[in-house]
Amino acid sequence: MTIKKIITVPDPLLKEISEPISKVDSKIRSLLDDMLETMYEAPGIGLAAVQVGIPLRLIVMDVSWREEDGNKEPKFLINPKIVSKSQKMSSYEEGCLSIPEQYAEIERPESCIVEYLDYDGKQSTLKAEGILSTCVQHEIDHLNGILFIDYLSSLKRNMMIKKVTKSNKSKKDRVIA
Repeated sequence: MTIKKIITVPDPLLKEISEPISKVDSKIRSLLDDMLETMYEAPGIGLAAVQVGIPLRLIVMDVSWREEDGNKEPKFLINPKIVSKSQKMSSYEEGCLSIPEQYAEIERPESCIVEYLDYDGKQSTLKAEGILSTCVQHEIDHLNGILFIDYLSSLKRNMMIKKVTKSNKSKKDRVIA
């Protein structure tokens, strides 16, 4: 497995709509494995393929591994599609591996139902609530070229992008010998 580089704002690829997968094969499974390793290393609880520069409709998630027991329960979603959302809303402070060290309260439906292909290409359904619902909606947004900061005012959004850009520039200027 290989840890991939996570792209960050303002990379224009993050605003593109990802392409569906036509066939789940060993190449796709290998990419999913790399994405999972990348997500754990980052560390995060969700990662879309576009965040590693590959605009395909693939998501990996694991909202349980950072809990006290440390058990990992990875989820692999291929071509995920939200088929139902609750009317009841909930709010979580969201962050994003492509917008490092920036967080904001985002309101989303409290639960949702997602249809997708699993790691083996079998049709599956996920009934998500709470943080899992927020995470899967956040990641599906990535597949549609939407970032969590797009739910904020343009002033807040631009401030966050500027902070990330400035931080990335200062990292490039460093020499580590």
